[in-house]
Amino acid sequence: MTASRTTTTGGITLFEQPDTSVVDMWGEIDVALRSEASAALANALDRDVPVVIDTSKVTFMDSTGIAFLVQFYTIGSEEGLQVSLRNPPTVVTDVLEMLGVIDIFPSLPHHQVEHPVEDRHPSTV
Repeated sequence: MTASRTTTTGGITLFEQPDTSVVDMWGEIDVALRSEASAALANALDRDVPVVIDTSKVTFMDSTGIAFLVQFYTIGSEEGLQVSLRNPPTVVTDVLEMLGVIDIFPSLPHHQVEHPVEDRHPSTV
């Protein structure tokens, strides 16, 4: 007897609320979720209401997931929609920072980057 086994490590689901579209992302967000990401984007844009992307349950996100966030924000903004991230964990904000795109989401806190060389050698004017 063989058992059929499906392992889902992450997902993207759109929840339609009366005045908001909530894109719920959970688990591992990578290239395997491309079709889910495309469907969520298309459906949210069709609704023409503000979009909240909830990444609070994301445990891993690669550059494909970041590209989805950037695309969602860019297209949403071009369409006149407010797009925001809700409670992004450090696994998301760290990659946004590493790729230099965290400024796209102005409400996100930026990590304080220490510059030890500058701290040890004060400039003289």
